[in-house]
Amino acid sequence: MNDNMKKEWIWRLLIYTAGMAVLAAGITLNTKTGLGVSPIISIPFTISTIWHTDFGMTTFVIYFIFVGIQLALKGKNWLILLQAPISFVFSMLLNVFGDLLDIKYDSLWQNLLLLLAAIVVTALGVVMTVNMKLVPNPADGLAQTVGEVLHRGVGFGKNVIDFTSVGISLVLGLAIAGRLEAIGIGTVIAMVGVGRFIALFNYFWKERLDRLAGLLPQEAQMEGPVDMEGTLD
Repeated sequence: MNDNMKKEWIWRLLIYTAGMAVLAAGITLNTKTGLGVSPIISIPFTISTIWHTDFGMTTFVIYFIFVGIQLALKGKNWLILLQAPISFVFSMLLNVFGDLLDIKYDSLWQNLLLLLAAIVVTALGVVMTVNMKLVPNPADGLAQTVGEVLHRGVGFGKNVIDFTSVGISLVLGLAIAGRLEAIGIGTVIAMVGVGRFIALFNYFWKERLDRLAGLLPQEAQMEGPVDMEGTLD
C-alpha cells in the first residue's frame, strides 16, 4: 500500500467515524422535539419510554435483531456480523449525546426548528457513513437486504423497514401504554426530509468525499476535479 492509498484510507475511516457521531447527534436531536422520532428509531424509543429502559442499549438490542434478520434472509454471510460491534458503539454514542444535548422547548415553532436541525444533521451523518462503503449500520444493512430479497432497490427496502417500524411502534404504544409514544408529525416530516437532504448533500459533496477517500474510479482520480452532474433524486 503506497502513501497515497494510506492517506485515502485514513480519510475514509475518519469520515466514517465522524459520520457515526454526526448521525447519533441527529437522531438524538430528533428525540428531543416531542413531535415524533424518525421511523427506524421509533421501536427502541417506544420500548425505552414504556418500560424505562436505557435508550442506547435498547437500540443496540433492536439493531442486533436486525443483524439476525439479515443473516436469516441472506444465509451464512458472516460479514454481516461486523454490524454488531458497530451498532454497540453507535448505541453508546446515542447515550452520550442524550446526556450532552439536554434540550427541551415548549413552543411549536422552536420544536419545528429543532426538527429541521435534526433532519439536516441526520442526513449528513448518513451521507458520511454510507458513502464510505465500509460496514453499514444494521438499519441500512437491513434496508439493503430487504430490497435485494424483494428484487427492488435499497430505497424500496428502506420504505418497507420504515413502515414496518412505524406499525410496530403504533401497536406497542397503543396496546401497552394506551398512547402514541414515538409517532407524530415529526415522524412523517423526517421520513421525507432526511431523504431530500441526503440527495442534496450527495449532489454537492458526494464526488468530493469519494475523491478524498479514494473511492472514485482510477480514471476519474487522474482527471482531477470536475463539475457535478445529475439531479436531486
